[in-house]
Amino acid sequence: MSYLGVGLSPVNVAGTKMKLMDRKVRLTELILRCSVCALALVAAILIATDTQVKEIFTIQKKAKYTDMKALVFLVVVNGIAAAYSLLHMVRCVVGMMKGSVLFSKPLAWAIFSGDQAIAYLTVAGVAAAAQSAAFAKLGEPELQWMKICTIYGKFCNQVGEGIATALLASIGMVLISSISAFALFRLYGGNKAQQGSRW
Repeated sequence: MSYLGVGLSPVNVAGTKMKLMDRKVRLTELILRCSVCALALVAAILIATDTQVKEIFTIQKKAKYTDMKALVFLVVVNGIAAAYSLLHMVRCVVGMMKGSVLFSKPLAWAIFSGDQAIAYLTVAGVAAAAQSAAFAKLGEPELQWMKICTIYGKFCNQVGEGIATALLASIGMVLISSISAFALFRLYGGNKAQQGSRW
């Protein structure tokens, strides 16, 4: 209670804590979306610009990312993830500037579904590229597949860097999808509390 005889009600304190928590969650989401956008873009550029030319028995062979379909898929997925994150960065910034909170269930479902889809795509892209990279690095003696990375060392190293960067972007998307799940399902939890207070 203050000296003026006016106290703080528990509802006001809880509301202030919720606003502070909501601000922190939105800031975390914005930072994660910026990180995912940058990491996905770097991963796509690292892999898409990677080439190496080797001469094998007087024949020049150029290794490029389009030679492995898993790398093409990874570049496309990272491009999509970067564009998607950029769009949602704008949404986050506008929401923070307006001070608005997401109360629309259909919009929350759309954001949650989009985040889930992009998270699954990035995880699938990293998994496929990692499997192809393992074959390139280790070969497959039973199928008489040779170790490509012994020939194209620079190419394999840059692809490895791209896959590692894509893995970080993928982890970021999984975290973002967790935040969007929190934002969605808290809309359902608050209604029960409000309905219970009416009785």
